[in-house]
Amino acid sequence: MKIKLYIFLIFILFATKSSCQSIYEKKLDELLSQLNNSKQGCFKQALFLVESAFDDKLILTDYQKKIDYLKQIVELRIASDSLDYTKSDKQLIKKYAAIFRTICDTTYFKLSNSNNFLRNLPLTYDFDDIFGAKHWENMFVTKLLATRKGNCHSMPYLYKILCEALGVPCALALAPNHIYIKHQSEKAGWYNTELTSASFPMDAWLMASGYITLEAIQNGIYMDALDDKQCIALCVLDLAKGFDRKYPDNDGTFIIKCCDLTLEHFPKGINAMLFKAETRKKQVERLMKMLHIDIATVPLHPQGKIWWEEMNLLYTQIHRLGYRTMPEQMYVDWLSSLQKEKEKYANKQMMDINKK
Repeated sequence: MKIKLYIFLIFILFATKSSCQSIYEKKLDELLSQLNNSKQGCFKQALFLVESAFDDKLILTDYQKKIDYLKQIVELRIASDSLDYTKSDKQLIKKYAAIFRTICDTTYFKLSNSNNFLRNLPLTYDFDDIFGAKHWENMFVTKLLATRKGNCHSMPYLYKILCEALGVPCALALAPNHIYIKHQSEKAGWYNTELTSASFPMDAWLMASGYITLEAIQNGIYMDALDDKQCIALCVLDLAKGFDRKYPDNDGTFIIKCCDLTLEHFPKGINAMLFKAETRKKQVERLMKMLHIDIATVPLHPQGKIWWEEMNLLYTQIHRLGYRTMPEQMYVDWLSSLQKEKEKYANKQMMDINKK
């Protein structure tokens, strides 16, 4: 009787796990549909697909309500805030400024038919577990909306969602371990928006870390403005990372599938190349353990040979593109440098334009 019960429980465990993993396959199909759609993909929807795959307790209507609330505040700021700007794209820049101020400043607004005011506090950077090593949810926009604390992943993502809600373009850009925003104005040309420090740093700050090589810039793996499909492709990669965190003993098949889809639409996606190479490495290590063979014997195994060659090819390509590993503490110090030396790295034109 006990043996039958044990077998039944094992069956239920595996059936549940299989069902959960199939949810990831369904979410991937929905992201693929967005990528293949000729119309602009909905970044807000793509993000919820990714985050709800990891946490099935998330509720879409709650997510939408919080975004709608912030959108209303942005619209109030557009109507009431002044902007020292006279070029023909003033209305566009005013919308960007309103989103920036809503995220980075305290907003007071008067209730209709009342003398009372409501206060919306700024979102802040959470220096605890900045890469989601302890809790993957720390990377989520839903976590940022719930706690008002985020990081260089969730904060620019929310900014892009708000731009999308207002019908204005928003380009994300990558740096080592980092995501920021690139806009274009008639007055200043291309400029950077950095939410972690509420500033508009010049490219010099991005390069000051020492981990963005000249080859990386020339090869377009960092500091380029990403289009909407490339941003959806980043969501596909996030789906793979969430899957890996939820099912650490996975065989790598789903992750490789996600990485390949990401690279199909974002060929210079360095983070997808890295994750694919690391996954192939894990597959090789698992094969070695399973067959009790050493590294020299791996290329003699048919499947091992394929994985081994692809892994080495990817690592070689990654190095040639100019990628260099940036340690976490170095990254934290780099972020802090902008706080301490804002004047040194600030785009003065954009700082002046965005003064209240």
